[in-house]
Amino acid sequence: MQTENKMAVMPVGKLIWQMSIPPLISMFLQYSYNLIDSAFVARLSENALTAVSLSFPITTLMNAASIWIGVGVNVLIAGYLGERKQDEANITVTHGLLLAFGIGALFNLLSLLIMKPYFRAFTNNEEIYQLSIAYMSVCSFMQIPNMVHIAIQKMIQATGNMVAPMWFQIAGVVVNFALNPILIFGVGIFPTMGIRGSAVATVAGYLLSMILAFALLLGKKQKVRIKIKGFHLQKQMIRRIFAFGLPSFIMNALSSFMVTFVNFFLVAYSDTAIAFFGAYFKVQQLIVMTVNGLIQGCLPVMRFNYGAGNSERLHAAFRYGTALVTGMMILGTLAVILFPAQILGLFTASETMRSFGISAMRIMAASYLFCGLSTMISTYFQATEKVGSSMAIQLCRQLLFLVPSLWCLDKLFHLNGIWLAFPVAETGTLLVALIMMAWYHRKKS
Repeated sequence: MQTENKMAVMPVGKLIWQMSIPPLISMFLQYSYNLIDSAFVARLSENALTAVSLSFPITTLMNAASIWIGVGVNVLIAGYLGERKQDEANITVTHGLLLAFGIGALFNLLSLLIMKPYFRAFTNNEEIYQLSIAYMSVCSFMQIPNMVHIAIQKMIQATGNMVAPMWFQIAGVVVNFALNPILIFGVGIFPTMGIRGSAVATVAGYLLSMILAFALLLGKKQKVRIKIKGFHLQKQMIRRIFAFGLPSFIMNALSSFMVTFVNFFLVAYSDTAIAFFGAYFKVQQLIVMTVNGLIQGCLPVMRFNYGAGNSERLHAAFRYGTALVTGMMILGTLAVILFPAQILGLFTASETMRSFGISAMRIMAASYLFCGLSTMISTYFQATEKVGSSMAIQLCRQLLFLVPSLWCLDKLFHLNGIWLAFPVAETGTLLVALIMMAWYHRKKS
């Protein structure tokens, strides 16, 4: 097969660039939208920015579920193609779509059920509470189109086609960009919808991406197809999809729980601190998830060659990807350290927010490089079926090391201690990841 030949024989560096650039661009555009969305909302008021910040853990958890199924399907399909099992790859496509629709509907319902008690736990400000409900009651309906379009994106990427999925994702982002200011502030025939308009723009963008993704998957040129004839649910395949995607789900879901946990600390200081952290986290995600787009391009290359038994290309892909990730993270760190005031200006930051936000951004930016390296090691374990090790790294980053660091440093240094907890946790996580990698290599030799 052409895809197999490309993944098996193309020079590793060229292959990774070819596989990584489209998802990198897609992730950059998607998370640029998230950042600009918050910037537009911030122009309404700081309370509106706080409402979006409080909603962020819920939408992050919903995205984590989408990535769970998408990555699980991606890894399984890439492995089957490496083993020349076309029929199993097609069966995986059908399972992935069914899971995306079913779990998407479940998360949609759950988000509607939990949002009122969730927001009440974080604010006594009635305006912030009402704005949060207005935003999330619409955003909940993004989940089915979000899950389906990400699942299809990962299916097509698993075949080596990284360009086509980029376009249907870009189309959704463009719709988001265009509709956001129009629906928030009201232009022409469109009414002024405020914060609810931002949520409507988000749902519309995901819906368009899903429609275009289906059209692409049903095209004749795709290397994998939906299998209907003779199809029946296979519990073992469903378990494998869940297992392979679980590390990615944990990484993203822990982000949701981490932001929630940090907000519990910040609520003791001020609503402004919560608004700042929500805005900052959009900046961090823009950097980290853009780099994650590059890592997404490395994952199918490593997984394919692991399935094909080509350890030389597997390790070459890991080394080359690690070098690229390191370089990008250094650039991201420098951008935040050098231009924190300008970044905060995007969110119409008050003097109170600037008074602690500039130093806070510089402190937290110190963690980016460590995060990139440990994520690359986690992805290597994911590609080589060491799912437990991959999950352990993510648990260290956003739970096992971060939670104790937050508690201790908050007691010692108050608000600055919360910001310091992030580089401390990332440093510890990288040390654990390096030790695990060294242990596996020693075990093989």
